[in-house]
Amino acid sequence: METHISCLFPEILAMIFSYLDVRDKGRVAQVCIAWRDASYHKSVWRGVEAKLHLRRANPSLFPSLQARGIRRVQILSLRRSLSYVIQGMPNIESLNLSGCYNLTDNGLGHAFVQEIPSLKVLNLSLCKQITDSSLGRIAQYLKNLEVLELGGCSNITNTGLLLIAWGLHRLKSLNLRSCRHVSDVGIGHLAGMTRSAAEGCLNLEYLTLQDCQKLTDLSLKHISKGLTKLRVLNLSFCGGISDAGMIHLSHMTSLWSLNLRSCDNISDTGTMHLAMGTLRLSGLDVSFCDKIGDQTLAYIAQGLYQLKSLSLCSCHISDDGINRMVRQMHELRTLNIGQCVRITDKGLELIADHLTQLAGIDLYGCTKITKRGLERITQLPCLKVLNLGLWQMTESEKVR
Repeated sequence: METHISCLFPEILAMIFSYLDVRDKGRVAQVCIAWRDASYHKSVWRGVEAKLHLRRANPSLFPSLQARGIRRVQILSLRRSLSYVIQGMPNIESLNLSGCYNLTDNGLGHAFVQEIPSLKVLNLSLCKQITDSSLGRIAQYLKNLEVLELGGCSNITNTGLLLIAWGLHRLKSLNLRSCRHVSDVGIGHLAGMTRSAAEGCLNLEYLTLQDCQKLTDLSLKHISKGLTKLRVLNLSFCGGISDAGMIHLSHMTSLWSLNLRSCDNISDTGTMHLAMGTLRLSGLDVSFCDKIGDQTLAYIAQGLYQLKSLSLCSCHISDDGINRMVRQMHELRTLNIGQCVRITDKGLELIADHLTQLAGIDLYGCTKITKRGLERITQLPCLKVLNLGLWQMTESEKVR
């Protein structure tokens, strides 16, 4: 007996539809009533983020999203009130407003007028009109927030961080990239250094402070004392931190990823402090730190040998430094040494001989390497990505 797809149970159809991309999920709902009903099963839309242009009223929009169990929304353009979204999706879990340049404190204030316990993720990146006033609203009404993205919100100050530290005790991830007014005082608030005013965000695991130019080593002292659960710390382009600050970070046992890219005052001495501590780093990025040289590789081999990812782009390292490091780095999977112009084929041979678990390597701008060295590198058994410039050599393109 021949079986047609129309004979399948709705549960089986829903299982099939769950493997489709978002556009096709919508298309199958238009085929027939049976497929529409199956496609509206919540399992089909689990984890999907709706991407919306809010231009004109659409009474069926939010009931349709709720019927499918969609609780994650990205607003691509905002020409209506934000309160329209909040009222339409009272159980919203994730709200992405990144790049909504016309969002103001007033608009956000009208939207957040009561507690929204379901909301866990809020992205306000590049919402440049947002100020500390909005953070007051967020701290008051979004008590269960776990992820807050404020990258590029250049009007945020230490007062805003005090409000966050007062109200958002469950926060696990905070992005303050290019918040130029933030200083050591604000980081102190987050780390609970001003307990009389705010408890702090002591559950933070991910903290991005990229390009916060007012930060100094005092911020690192605050972080090491108060944010003991921190796992990922991005300090790239923070020109005010120095080698001395690394002493504070060197005993943060939960920290597994540290980004010091383009921190001009970090040198081999800073790496020494990190290596002499109790860190168990998995990832370290010191790219474009002009004062980093071969001695750093020796320190890494002595105290940070468990690294899985190491980035040293444009650092003053040579084949000698590679020689001092490779024999201890048995777990290294990714090595970025692009624009390290002193590396030659000898360095690549050392890498090929000892870093046998390497899956990715960046050699862009290494002008002294030749085809001979590349042939040795491509023989690495686990290598999947080789970056030589604007293109990457993948596994299928290895030199035979």
